[in-house]
Amino acid sequence: MSLYDFEVTTIDGKKTTLEAYKGKVLLIVNVASKCGFTYQYEGLEKLYKTYKDKGFVVLGFPCNQFSEQEPGNEEEIKNFCSLTYDVTFPMFSKIDVNGTKTHPLYAYLKKEQSGLLGSESIKWNFTKFLVDKHGHVVERFAPTTKPESLEETIKGLL
Repeated sequence: MSLYDFEVTTIDGKKTTLEAYKGKVLLIVNVASKCGFTYQYEGLEKLYKTYKDKGFVVLGFPCNQFSEQEPGNEEEIKNFCSLTYDVTFPMFSKIDVNGTKTHPLYAYLKKEQSGLLGSESIKWNFTKFLVDKHGHVVERFAPTTKPESLEETIKGLL
């Protein structure tokens, strides 16, 4: 199974796959609205706006598994992102990234790029997975890694 085969649900409730993003460089991020790293929406949006015409897309997956920092429903999340950070990159419905209900996409991402000391679990919100144009998960970045620090790496993949 390739990255593009995974079924996901948009923040508007439409079931789809990642097929639409084939041939693009992707930054897949588990996001939250009430986290100390929420300010990273600004950097993610800036990267997206700067490079979207060159084949780069940020994909945001809200998650409420870390201190319940994403308590809202999809409409509330969408409104928060739009009104607070002018987010225009694709957002999806809330998912689990750890545990028995881990979304299959995240199970795949974690297997492809494990974290510190080989750990597969996601440690916190705003963990980032960088995917090349061929669907290979090339790197995993910690929540503390600011989006703007990824710019040169992203440019290298475009």
